[in-house]
Formats: sequence, C-alpha cells, structure tokens
Amino acid sequence: MSNLGGGDDMSSASDLPFLGPRNNMELQEFGRKPRHNVSITLGELLKRLGDSAEEKNQVLELGNHSNYTTTTPSSFPFVLSFHNLTYSVKVKSKLSLPRWLRRGDKDDELSSDNNMKVLLNDISGEAREGEIMAVLGASGSGKSTLIDALADRISRESLKGNVTLNGEVLESKLLKVISAYVMQDDLLFPMLTVEETLMFSAEFRLPRTLSKSKKNARVQALIDQLGLRNAAKTVIGDEGHRGVSGGERRRVSIGIDIIHDPIVLFLDEPTSGLDSTSAYMVVKVLQRIAQSGSIVIMSIHQPSYRILSLLDRLIILSRGHTVLTSPPSSLQQFFADFGNPIPENENRIEFALDFIRELEGTPNGTKTLMEFNKTWQRERNSTTSTSSFYNGPKPSLKDAISASVSRGKLVSGATNIDPNVSSSNVPKFANPFWVDMVVIAKRSMLNSMRMPELFGMRFGAVVVTGIILATIFWKLDNSPKGVQERLGFFAFAMSTTFYTCAEAIPVFLQERYIFMRETAHNAYRRSSYVVSHAIISLPSILVLSIAFAVTTYWSVGLAGGVSGFLYFLLFLLASFWAGSSFVTFLSGVIYNIMMAYTVVVAVLAYFFLFSGFFISRDRIPPYWIWFHYMSLVKYPYQGVLQNEFSDPNKCFVKGVQLFDTSPLRAVPEALKIKLLQNMSKTLGMNITNTTCLTTGSDILKQSGGTDLNKWTCFWITIGLGFFFRILFYFALLIGSKNKRR
Repeated sequence: MSNLGGGDDMSSASDLPFLGPRNNMELQEFGRKPRHNVSITLGELLKRLGDSAEEKNQVLELGNHSNYTTTTPSSFPFVLSFHNLTYSVKVKSKLSLPRWLRRGDKDDELSSDNNMKVLLNDISGEAREGEIMAVLGASGSGKSTLIDALADRISRESLKGNVTLNGEVLESKLLKVISAYVMQDDLLFPMLTVEETLMFSAEFRLPRTLSKSKKNARVQALIDQLGLRNAAKTVIGDEGHRGVSGGERRRVSIGIDIIHDPIVLFLDEPTSGLDSTSAYMVVKVLQRIAQSGSIVIMSIHQPSYRILSLLDRLIILSRGHTVLTSPPSSLQQFFADFGNPIPENENRIEFALDFIRELEGTPNGTKTLMEFNKTWQRERNSTTSTSSFYNGPKPSLKDAISASVSRGKLVSGATNIDPNVSSSNVPKFANPFWVDMVVIAKRSMLNSMRMPELFGMRFGAVVVTGIILATIFWKLDNSPKGVQERLGFFAFAMSTTFYTCAEAIPVFLQERYIFMRETAHNAYRRSSYVVSHAIISLPSILVLSIAFAVTTYWSVGLAGGVSGFLYFLLFLLASFWAGSSFVTFLSGVIYNIMMAYTVVVAVLAYFFLFSGFFISRDRIPPYWIWFHYMSLVKYPYQGVLQNEFSDPNKCFVKGVQLFDTSPLRAVPEALKIKLLQNMSKTLGMNITNTTCLTTGSDILKQSGGTDLNKWTCFWITIGLGFFFRILFYFALLIGSKNKRR
C-alpha cells in the first residue's frame, strides 16, 4: 500500500515480527514459568542481527555476555509492588460569605479536611516482569492518578504509601533511568518521519559510546518490533500535513520512550482515540515488550474482548478505591463467588464495569464489593504470591538490574551504569551537554526546513514593512522636518523589530509538552535545550536583519555610508536578538497562545512609550524613570540616533530654517531675514541665512539620548537578550516539573 497516507493499521497481529526465544530454557533457568511467544530483548535481537551484518561482532556489546545461547541465564525477575497508596488534593471552595456573616453552627464546623478530595485510597497490588498490568475504571476513577503515583509523577510529600521493586524502595533518580512513561497524547514533531523520530530519540537516550551504525540498528530493530516498517519513511503529520495513521502514531509515541529498552514501562491510556483494530495492535506490541523482560503497566478505559486476552493482571478502580484485583481468566470465578455470575454470552469486562457502575449509584456504593475483593484476595494469596513466580533465592535489586543489563535491557545504561548500581552512581543523562545541544539543534532545524512557510511569513512581514517605511520616508533631507521624520523612522523601525518577534510565540508553546515529556526521564538537559534554542534562532535573525537594513537604509537616505550601514545592521541584529529572547521567555511563562500574544503586545507598547521618542528622558517623571531604563526599545533607538547624528560638522538648521517648525514658516522669506537681523541685534551675535543653528549634537541633547554612548547601548541590548534567555531557563526549570503536588 502507498505510504501517502501512512501505513495500514488493518493488518493482523501476525504481521508483527515474531521475536520469541529459541526455547524455554532461558525462562526456566531461574524458576520462571514458561510463556508462549516470549520476545527476546532488543539488545539480543540486535546481537543476532549483527551476525549477518558487516560488523557482526560489534552491534551491541552489552555487559560481559557476548554470546546469547541457551545456556545464558535469564535476568532476575522483577516485581513492582505498591502498598497502601493514598493521595488527596485540596479542592478550592466555592465563593462563600465571610465567617462573621454565616448563620448557624454547620458553617463554623467546616474544616480544611472537608475541602480535600481523595483520588487514591489505600491502593495495593503488584506487577510482574513479562506481564501487562491494566488499570481499569470509569472516567474519574483514578486510573491516570495511579499510573502517575507508580511512575513517581506525584510529589513524595503528597503521596502516602510506598512503591518497591523487588522489595526495595525505588528512588526517583533510579526510576527515571530504568523506566519510561508514555503520555496519553501523541506529542511528536509533525514533519519528521517515523524513522527520524526514533533515530533522534536514540541519539538522546543511547550513550555517545555507541556508534551511529549501532544506534541505527537499534532503531531498525525497534521499527520491526513496533510493526512500523511500511511507515518508516512517512512523516508523522498534523492537521495541515497528511502523515501516518492514528495507530501508527501511537506506536511511534511508545517507541520513542522504549528506545533504551526500559525495565518498567508506564502508559496512560495508550488505546484512547483508536479504533478497535489499531488499539489491539498497540496492546499486541505492548505484550511483546513485556515478554522481552519488561514490566508493563497501563491504564485503559474499556478493553475489547481481544485486548482483554492479551492482559495478564487487572486492577479495577471506583472513585479511588480498589474494587477488583484479578487476572482476566478469574473474572467469572470472582463474580460467581460474589453471587453475581457473568452470563455465558456476556463480555466479561463490560459486565464487570457495568456492574460496578450500578453499585456506585446505590446508597452503600461499592463498599461490599471492596470488602469481598480483600477477602477473596487473601484466600487466593498462595496462588498469586511471588514465590510461585520465582523459586530461587531472593535477589537484591542491584543484582537484578545488573543481570538485566547484561542480557541487553536498559541500553542507555549499558556502557555507563556501574554493575553495582545504586541511586548514587546512576548517571542522570546518557550524553554530555554539547551532544544534547547538537542533536536538539539538528532536529529543530530539520523540522523547520520542512515547514518553510513559517519563516517565510515572518520574512515577508519584515520585507513588506521595510518597503512601506522606505517609500514613506524616501530620501529624507537635512531640514528640520527631515530631522523629525528621521526620529519617527528610527522609533518605528526599532519597535517593528520587536513586534515581528511576537510571531515566534507559538514555537515553544507547540514544543512545550514534547519538551516536558523528554525531560521528564532525562532525555537531555534543560540547559542544552535553552542554548540550542538560542543558537538556531541566530541564522533567521541575521537574514531578517539584513533584509530590513538593505530595504530601508539607502532608500531613507541615512547618514554614515558603509560604516553607518554596518552599525545600523548590528543594531537591527541586536534588537531581533533581544526581542526573540524576550518573547521566548514569555512563552516559557505563559502557556496560552492568545494570552501570550496579549501580554507581548501590551509590554512592547509600554517599552515603546518609554523609549524616549514620545517624551524625552529629561521630561519623564522620576517615579517612571525606572521603566525608561527597562525599555528594550530605548537602547537600540538611542544607539541608531547617535549613529545618525554623531557628526559634529553636519548642520540640520540654518538661518531662516529656524522658523520651519513654527507658525512663522508661512511668512515671506524677506520678512524671515528681517526677523533674523532683529534677533541678531537682541542677542548680540550675527545670525545670517547660512548660520548653523542646530547640529547633530544639539538634536541628541534635545531627545535625551546622550546618557549612554552607542556602543554601550549595543552591548546592553545584546546583554538583555542573554538575560531573557537565562530567565527562560529558570522558567523551564520551575515550570516544567512533571509531578503533581
């Protein structure tokens, strides 16, 4: 099928590559139960792929085991347990009367506890390696909250209870390295292909010590595991660009987070918004990931019969409480023991969810079912205990992770995680600062080059504005009127550079959630993103500056020749830099596009007002002078004024031109000369028609533009750009926390 519209999601599950082991010895080595169609790890797959490749002995050297044979011991089985998880949030109370106006005692008895809403209430359970644990329930039951709690996306101060892996408490730093979290929304760059998207993820998550060919082999193996081979060269797409299908997009979202083959995978409703076939294909992929040696925990609203057959363990929630914990195969027995057997031709999970929803509408709610579930679990505890899952001596978490790494799991740590792993020696990032910066820049430039219309609109706006200004202020003379027109041109030109930067507001806002997802598990540093974002903005800023300067400088007739042009160009470049940095900072603080535009336009208007054009610095009230020095427009405006009027020998008002800006401009020339003669007698000096009355220095003094020289203004403008980039970094540091409070 053609890839014009993406790959075909209607293929059967058998189209997915079979990645099973050669036999069940690997699974039985440590007492684990054999499973059908169990997948090997991606590390092992790459090792086997390398046998037929040119560099067959160098595909991925993971750990100390170079040959994967039937005698290679399997990794220690992982068990993620959670006990008594409780989480409450404070609900903002509705507007009410002041306490002294309330009547009766009931209002006075209200306490802060009444404003707390319980989202999770004493939730316990466990998820095992090689299995998919699904969290089910109606909307608002607490599914996503439980996933967030297990994935350490809720503040430890707010979450009660504990989460352990192989009996040891998981610390945040370690969990970020060994796990991955797939959000409900597909947050991807629209103009990158599937292969490019996964390759960039590999560049971020896999260490620099792996060669390009090994990373590419890793990506190709993952494409096959995800069933995306037919869509590998297709762009992701968005509303304006046709791309892959919804199911393929979801599998790509999963792929970018499992590129390093994590030990634990969390997914928030991965089948949301997909048709039944696409949803089944996604869960089938998750099953293969689990069978490769991972723990897969996901929330799902209402699985179909086919999806239910792929799940290993269910937890059904109702208003934050556990009402059922059971393998899918035990649903019929559970409800039969409860006294409400499932009819023969009824969908088991639909019956369970509908029955729970009916109980929620009764006075006692699901209390009876919750109590029965606890009793039923205790009776069946022997069959669900960890001992039947693993019969050998209990390994430590350190040994389990080390064994898993040696078999090819956790590729991002394969070369830089010490075998004696602990939270203190786990590397936070897979690559150094400069590698992250280069990869981010490369990805952003590639995505931007495939959407040239975005820069084209901005370039067109600058050129059109320049042409309009050039034709309005065409070849200004050195008369008093020409001076006023020059001041107006400079004020409008400098402010225009800042206003055109407002078009960059959506750039980060569109990437914000991608950035949050990638930094949540330390794909790269926030500082790398800020520096890269600044560097890739420079080429476009340079092009815009040159275009505006060439369009206006000689057309308006500005002074200074080539050196004056170069200085004018430098100030345009500095203005675009400062404006772009300011807008970028605001986009990191304000997340709503319309609100961000409103704030940017308003603040830039204030900057323009206090720049010194409308009212000179000497005339600004003392209580507003601070805003004058905060104005981004002040410094470039003052700098270009000094560049234009710095020649002390250039005269702008001679003789009778003195009257051109007064009501006397309409009187006859002879009368103006007589007025000059009278003024000469009064002042005791000779003023003729050729006497210079106003020089450039006088104009600078009148406009209040002499407190700083032009080079000081230039460097202050550049410095303000760096200042707002630093503020942008702190905005990301504070505002991109991925934890609930």
